Amino acid sequence: MKNTDIKPAKHDPQSPWAFSTRELRRRAGTMRTVSREIPAPGDPGVIGLEGVFAVPEGRPVVLDLSLESVSEGVYVAGTVSVELAGECSRCLDELTDTKTVRIGELFAYPDSITEETTDADEIPRLVDDFVDVEQAVRDAVVLELPLAPLCREDCPGLCAECGGRKADLGPDHGHETLDPRWSALRERSTSD
Repeated sequence: MKNTDIKPAKHDPQSPWAFSTRELRRRAGTMRTVSREIPAPGDPGVIGLEGVFAVPEGRPVVLDLSLESVSEGVYVAGTVSVELAGECSRCLDELTDTKTVRIGELFAYPDSITEETTDADEIPRLVDDFVDVEQAVRDAVVLELPLAPLCREDCPGLCAECGGRKADLGPDHGHETLDPRWSALRERSTSD
């Protein structure tokens, strides 16, 4: 059921994430390709997992997309290439990576059956003959990111006692732990 409480989305046609579909003219099978490089947004629209692994603000987000008119809307498909930065979840070393992810999203035409039978948060809509791919790009990138990125698969992490990197400390690194119940006996034996 169409939710009548939801106000129609307003897209900024000047947004670098917005693409015009006017030349497709709602003719199923009509397609065009687009390529665009967009600087990654900062707060609050960071692409990725903020504080873990994300596209740094201002870094290029490279879009290579096809926009195809289908009976219920415009299907946007292609690739998104990004540079990522973050830190290893075990040793906290800085990490960088590049990733290319696939995107595929249907944008429903106004007054289509899809638009009438789905909520706005289920399927994005065309607004004034524009598709805004920002949320689709964000979703595609985030779904491909590791929840706990590692500098290497066998990263030993940090020492729980001193906080040093275990990889730098060596295999004989250790800390003497004394049971607090024996501390009085230890003090007595060192005073003799």
